[in-house]
Amino acid sequence: MESIQTNFDLTEEQEMIRDTVRRFANEVVAPGAAYADEHKQLNEEAWKGMCELGLAGLPFSEECGGTGLDNLSYIIAVEELSRVCGSTGLTLAAHVSLGTWPIYEFGSQALKDRYLPGLCSGEFMGAYGLTEPNAGSDSAGTQTTAVLDGDEYIINGAKCFITNGSYAKSFVITVQTDKSLGAKGIMAMVIDRDQPGFTIEKGEEKLGMRGSDWVNLIFKDCRLPKDAVLGEEGNGFATFMKTLEGGRISIGALSLGIAQGALDQALKYANERIQFGKPLAHHQAVAFKLADMETEIQASRHMVYHAARLKDAGRPYGIEASAAKYMASEVAMRCTYEAIQIFGGNGYSREYPVERMYRDAKLCVIGEGTSEVQKIIISRDLLRRLK
Repeated sequence: MESIQTNFDLTEEQEMIRDTVRRFANEVVAPGAAYADEHKQLNEEAWKGMCELGLAGLPFSEECGGTGLDNLSYIIAVEELSRVCGSTGLTLAAHVSLGTWPIYEFGSQALKDRYLPGLCSGEFMGAYGLTEPNAGSDSAGTQTTAVLDGDEYIINGAKCFITNGSYAKSFVITVQTDKSLGAKGIMAMVIDRDQPGFTIEKGEEKLGMRGSDWVNLIFKDCRLPKDAVLGEEGNGFATFMKTLEGGRISIGALSLGIAQGALDQALKYANERIQFGKPLAHHQAVAFKLADMETEIQASRHMVYHAARLKDAGRPYGIEASAAKYMASEVAMRCTYEAIQIFGGNGYSREYPVERMYRDAKLCVIGEGTSEVQKIIISRDLLRRLK
């Protein structure tokens, strides 16, 4: 049994995407979700199927090899995948929002021609290298350096927690060209997997999203041509901040899907599990939990979809993206927590998927900027309005 969802005036095409991806998620992704988590392996069958459906290039124009649909359709796809497997939703979100969109938006025509057809078709994955051992929330503190030597930049440094890194062929990375310039010295570049001086190391063990790959990137005297730069030199910080804004909408969708999946599981279990002579769902303490979950999910869906629609309309969406990501990720944490409470001891076991959903949800309040970072962004905007 699934909880009732309002379509929020989706177009016929968006409803088709939702229904198609939901069917694919239930039939292809869900059966392999527990295995992917247990064995810490990407569900390659699911990825192949997603590419065949055109999801790898969903919000990009047909001219560059994409599917030619809108951002809301893409957000809906991430949500539907994440209802059954957060790792699979994250794999798509990182590929599209972080590994492909910066090239699509800021790349030269040469870079677009070189990378976008393969990225949009899913021939290969894309990844994004921003986080460093000493630069997490302080993303302006990038320490990976790029020193100009003739027509090339020499790159040295390291990145960590890079999603899709074991499978990606292309990487968008951030580098510091002049530390004295602070954020204005940051630049974004594109690098191929097989570039000399660039190596990939296995990432650390993680709490959740274990079916989604992550790695460390190491640069040692790695040379990149000047034409690998994304956008104008000196605007790299703005480039990756804009990338993160779009990424936050996708993490909002990821959070939304996990929360909805937890509610779906909890509602089904509570309707079937008999305690004290009647189904759990008929006990007010449990019924109220379900009501709270449904209410918060509906509110989150409005916010996430609204941010996506703003992006599609070409309007500013940064604050709305932060608010949606903050709201939806915190709701995912609460909903997965309450789902385990409803399941009781069964929820704490790995026999049921809610414990995996709980572990997966934790990434959502950290990735693409922690909840605390989102509060800083939102509060600064509030204070700016007073001036």
